[in-house]
Amino acid sequence: MCGINAIFSFTREGDFSPAVKAMNDCLAHRGPDNEGIYSQPGIALGHRRLSIIDLSAAGNQPMRSPFANQVIVFNGEIYNYREVRAKLSAYQFGTNSDTEVLLAAWKEWGMEALNHLNGMFAFAIWDEDTRKLTVVRDRLGVKPVYFSFSKERILFSSEVRALIGSGMVNRKISRDALEEYIRYQTVHAPNTILSDVQMILPGHYITVSGSSWETKPWWIPEADNDKQALSYEQTCKETRRLFRASVERRLVADVPFGAFLSGGIDSTAVTGMMTEVSGTRVKTFNISFDNSEFSEAKYARIIAKKFNTDHHEINLTPGHFLNELPAALNAMDHPSGDGPNTYVVSKETRDAGITMALSGLGGDELFAGYGIFTRAYSLEHKKWIGRVPKFMRSAGGSLLKAVKPGIASDKIADVLSSDEITFETFYPKSREVFTKEQAGKLCGPTGFTGPDLQIVYGHNHLARDQFFLSHVSLAEMTTYMQNTLLRDADQMSMAHALEVRVPFLDYELVNFVLNVPDQWKFPSTPKKLLVDSMKDLLPDEIVNRPKMGFTFPWKNWMKNELKDFCESHLNYLSDEKILNGTELRNLWSRFLRDDKSITWSRIWHLVVLGHWMKKNNIHG
Repeated sequence: MCGINAIFSFTREGDFSPAVKAMNDCLAHRGPDNEGIYSQPGIALGHRRLSIIDLSAAGNQPMRSPFANQVIVFNGEIYNYREVRAKLSAYQFGTNSDTEVLLAAWKEWGMEALNHLNGMFAFAIWDEDTRKLTVVRDRLGVKPVYFSFSKERILFSSEVRALIGSGMVNRKISRDALEEYIRYQTVHAPNTILSDVQMILPGHYITVSGSSWETKPWWIPEADNDKQALSYEQTCKETRRLFRASVERRLVADVPFGAFLSGGIDSTAVTGMMTEVSGTRVKTFNISFDNSEFSEAKYARIIAKKFNTDHHEINLTPGHFLNELPAALNAMDHPSGDGPNTYVVSKETRDAGITMALSGLGGDELFAGYGIFTRAYSLEHKKWIGRVPKFMRSAGGSLLKAVKPGIASDKIADVLSSDEITFETFYPKSREVFTKEQAGKLCGPTGFTGPDLQIVYGHNHLARDQFFLSHVSLAEMTTYMQNTLLRDADQMSMAHALEVRVPFLDYELVNFVLNVPDQWKFPSTPKKLLVDSMKDLLPDEIVNRPKMGFTFPWKNWMKNELKDFCESHLNYLSDEKILNGTELRNLWSRFLRDDKSITWSRIWHLVVLGHWMKKNNIHG
């Protein structure tokens, strides 16, 4: 796990080594073990290394191919690099690193090499002979790649801050993205909060040569009729086999590893499978609280005892968390409504000597673990709602808002007043923190009223009547998971040079489960398919426990310990005319008066935005 940078000049001129050095410095936290720069007229590559596989200096980057005039900078891990290496027996390898295997595979197969890889990765390969730069992002978007282009050049990096640190990128906020951030607490790829910065989409690549660049997809989930025809027993057996293989792949490392253990279904499945396939005692990490209302510690202890893990319980007091909060916000590369929780557990895990940890992230999205799955399924099978005249639906929505004010009622009313009521209109509203109308008021008269969130709700090969839950999974994966959960996991774990691996996002497992029909996957009980596939690993008290997740007393903090901090950064947004000051002050005042429709989560991401813009000197 590392950080990568690249600058390419369309004019073939310029020494970019100083700029790449500045970018590398911005990524020092991602790769404390080594730094490297490759520079030729018109091109420069930079790398910061966190050593996970082949800890020797031979694995340092940028790495030059001994087989061709190609140079690579690589962030991530190729989990099956040993299998790929075995297919390249004609090559004489000089290292034991997955980076060199990737270079050899690129020489042998070109772009086709990507189809041989199982891993999480973002890399840039420069071909000196053809003067072509290729930048690739992994299938599910576990590793980020940001870029910025102008008439003269194009820049790439693992982080937004490194692009800013180059001195070549405009520090101006995107008014289009601002409204989206207000509505969803994030900005969805390919856009970012900055007007001149974009992201490469998951499963896509960019090629740059001459005076132009283009981006194309290289992977989408595939149909598999044979898998779709399996019985339920066969489906459970195959799910377990693929999950076991995924965990086993992700234990390939030359450094100490562990697991985040919340005590929920997903982290328990990961921990149990790690114990099954690992030859060593697994180290597990759990955040606990003095206040049992917020603590999942007792469930984590049950699992730690069951699998005899080396368990580390991180007792977190409100004071401890608040002390860490400024550092967590300073570590934020792109503003988000979430993240500090991951920062704290990553810090404690790294302090315990762990360099790589496995996480249960992705289990909810893949195995229908959120309430949105059953709500969307119910809506999909109630076609009669859409046949009710719009004026009647709108009236019902208005009545609901009056009787039960709040964001939930606002969103339901918004759905009911739509011209059509479909999953495509319902889902974007389900993820809103503010409705489009409310966000427009906060943006003020200069705000941009952009389009609704565009979701990838399915592919033509997934018949909607049989695989509707897979459509919901794809919507979750391509919006909330990729643009909030994975982004936060990357920026907060890498703030401590901790590599986080996510076995639920192995593409073979993902592709298989997406091809499982609704009848086998419907969550009549919590994550039924996953639980039935892992029965020996998942005790009843874990399966049937209440779903909690990390919970903090944010409302009380924001009214007391964090009140001045919140007001300061909300005022910054107002003073800089980034948001409508009148609307913002009204929102804050209603929150302080305990207006039930203004929850803490509708304020906090605005505070974070103000902090991030002020810290990074971003202009409106």
